[in-house]
Amino acid sequence: MYSSWRCIHGHGRSRLNFFKFCLRLHSSSTNLIYTSSSKLAELHLQQGFDLVTNFITKQEENDIIDEVNHKLMRRKYNAGHWDGAIVSYREMEKVDWNCVNSVVMSKFEKHVFKGEDSCLSATHVLDVHEDGYIKPHIDSIKFCGAFVSGLSLLSDAVMRLKLDENNYSDVFIPRFSVYTMSNEIRYKYTHEILPNIASVCGKDIKRTRRITVMKRSNESCHNPIFVDQS
Repeated sequence: MYSSWRCIHGHGRSRLNFFKFCLRLHSSSTNLIYTSSSKLAELHLQQGFDLVTNFITKQEENDIIDEVNHKLMRRKYNAGHWDGAIVSYREMEKVDWNCVNSVVMSKFEKHVFKGEDSCLSATHVLDVHEDGYIKPHIDSIKFCGAFVSGLSLLSDAVMRLKLDENNYSDVFIPRFSVYTMSNEIRYKYTHEILPNIASVCGKDIKRTRRITVMKRSNESCHNPIFVDQS
């Protein structure tokens, strides 16, 4: 498998034996932990996948979970999704947040959309059981635009981004982080959350219950390079 190794040091010892690091080409001041099967997959990852670690604090996570749990905990996990893309999940859409969480959601939107009025008004909240997972899919251009972004709560995970059998990347998605997909990654690559126990760079990642708060571009706001808007 093709791979690019870059090592940083932390806590007085090399982490080379645990992770492969890619220095980001985006403005985010973080390193992306991933493996790529090819130079093309790595290039597309660098051009179309942004990750910010520790985007929120533990207390901010607690506040969000407290608010969404009021509805989620009254619902049973569904065995399968209407389009077959998710196993063992429950979900909801949310427009209004309490005053505390509204501050975090505003920060989230500004990070992804840079203050532009292109974000869908409803936030998608997806709760996947510890034994559940998300199958490979591409978000339909009929329902969302050029950016798909997720705030990861309660658990780490491994996401696979796949163009074809020869071109794919596995990415470590840590708890408290925000990821954003754009360009080829958004339009041409399937994305999935791997079942337990997934591994990346030789390290096993045990996922527990995981909630993702999703922000998406308006369906009328597409990248014309990938979607004909005429």
